[in-house]
Amino acid sequence: MPASRVQSFPWYHSGRHKPRRWPLVLRFVKGSVHASILGPIIFYTLFTTLVVYVDQHLNVNLGVPSTVTPSLSIVVGLLLVFRNSSSYERFWAGRQDVGHIVSAVRNLARYFMLCAPNENEEDRQDTEKVVKALVAMLFAIRSNLREDWGVPDADEPDYQDLLPAGIQGHENWGVGLPVELAFVVEKYIRKGHRRGSFQAPQASMLTTQLNSIVDNYGHMETIKLTPIPVCYQIHMKQVLSLYCLFLPFSIVDEWSWVSVPMVTLITFTLYGIEGIGQEIENPFGLDRNDIKMDSIIRDTRQETLVLLESWKQGKDDHFI
Repeated sequence: MPASRVQSFPWYHSGRHKPRRWPLVLRFVKGSVHASILGPIIFYTLFTTLVVYVDQHLNVNLGVPSTVTPSLSIVVGLLLVFRNSSSYERFWAGRQDVGHIVSAVRNLARYFMLCAPNENEEDRQDTEKVVKALVAMLFAIRSNLREDWGVPDADEPDYQDLLPAGIQGHENWGVGLPVELAFVVEKYIRKGHRRGSFQAPQASMLTTQLNSIVDNYGHMETIKLTPIPVCYQIHMKQVLSLYCLFLPFSIVDEWSWVSVPMVTLITFTLYGIEGIGQEIENPFGLDRNDIKMDSIIRDTRQETLVLLESWKQGKDDHFI
């Protein structure tokens, strides 16, 4: 294994870099949503404490019949199930799109290096340029999904070195860099077809692979630009709030001061489930639970450039 691969697969791509020192049940910071739900938990705990104090010490009966609570619990449960399932469906669909794009890049890069005629130096330079452009598409797709527009600067040399010379972003005109790079690859395929390097079936197959990259990128854009409808988010928040506000009154007569930890636990559970759905509904960002796009892309870049370097030196036979 070449020395330059030391920090690549499986270390970048791996979901874990080292064994866990603590069981997941004891984790409250890294990877959890506890920080985002701490506010509601504290509020409803204090509110329940106030309700119990008034009921127990000021002789004001605040208890209400608990028969309504089961019906509300069913409604809240159904809303949370829909919220979480919708968010995870978006997360998993996004991960599949990333995998499909990486597979298409690998297939095209392999074909261009091993099957395209590279009889002279100009042809080999064109092949090197288009293979790097394929990997650059991964970076460009990631950046566009994170609203990081334009051609990258020197802050990310791993990306800058892959771009064809002279290429410019045209986001101000409504054209994303991934689409521009797709044109670079398509021009290479069409040039090879016109020169007879690629027969019609080969050119069609290569274009199909390129189309799959663009199609999956479009699907990722759909996930990014189509969040859970705001009306549903508003209703979800309102129903959760009403339920947690009503809960202390329904259990104070039976549980007295035990109502405080009970409401804290229930609030932690409900808002935790809702927070998970909110965390993963846009899986292309930089949150800890988002898809590890940076690691996946760096792995693909590393393995492709290692193969490309061996191909340039005429040492690709040992990969067969």
